[in-house]
Amino acid sequence: MKNIFILLILLTLSLFAYDDYDMDGVEDKNDKCPNSLITDLVDVNGCTTKALVSPHHYDVIVGSSYSQVNYDTLEKTDTVSGTLQLDYYYKNISLQLATSYFNSDASSYSTKGMNDTFVAGYYAYKPSQNLSVRVGAGLLLPTYDSGLDNNNIDYVATANLSYAMKSFNIFGGYSYTFVNDDDIDTLDTYVKYQNVNSFYGGVGFYPTVKLYMSAAYNSGDSIYEGVQTIQSASLYAYYSFDAHWFSTLSYAYGLSDSASDHAASIRLGYYF
Repeated sequence: MKNIFILLILLTLSLFAYDDYDMDGVEDKNDKCPNSLITDLVDVNGCTTKALVSPHHYDVIVGSSYSQVNYDTLEKTDTVSGTLQLDYYYKNISLQLATSYFNSDASSYSTKGMNDTFVAGYYAYKPSQNLSVRVGAGLLLPTYDSGLDNNNIDYVATANLSYAMKSFNIFGGYSYTFVNDDDIDTLDTYVKYQNVNSFYGGVGFYPTVKLYMSAAYNSGDSIYEGVQTIQSASLYAYYSFDAHWFSTLSYAYGLSDSASDHAASIRLGYYF
């Protein structure tokens, strides 16, 4: 009986001395890949040989948006748009397609049709535990019919960063758009286009695990030369219903005459 008791003590001590931080079955002192996912199959060195969860993910987001200004004429215009966004994610890489269909009503005219379609690719990485950076490039495809036969593909470059502090984060971003539309100089119409600089910055926080909220300042050039910089203050909310379904709400208040006085959107998405 005494020998059995000593054996149990030694077994207990050996169990307490066994450390396996990522719970992959390989002791930490022998684990050459100490942060493998719990869903991965690993070799004797603790390195992933097969991922049981696919690294490929997608989402589909549909919604509606509202704004009050025509950026061409600066005439107050009620515009309602139906929006569609498709995203693909693979590790640090993501691809995006976004398009929308609008219906605009003003005192002097009414029109509807497709807006330009945006396709882009992004790469995200973390230089440190708290800092996240995402860079990307995209194309604005001329699916909007201006009626002036001057639409060409525009090119967009973006950079965004976020610094996390517990339940808060500070974020900001910059984009530059190479506008390739042809200038128009006729007896009836004169339009001169320009490249666009835009940036935003703000702060966000997580009141709960499922809810994220943020406030931001946004500023961007108009694509039309001679138009005042478009400035606004915005609020944003993201809510996750479960592992797949989520929704976003946004509201922006115009700070410049060239901005919409009020703009809002609501969207519903599914992630898989």
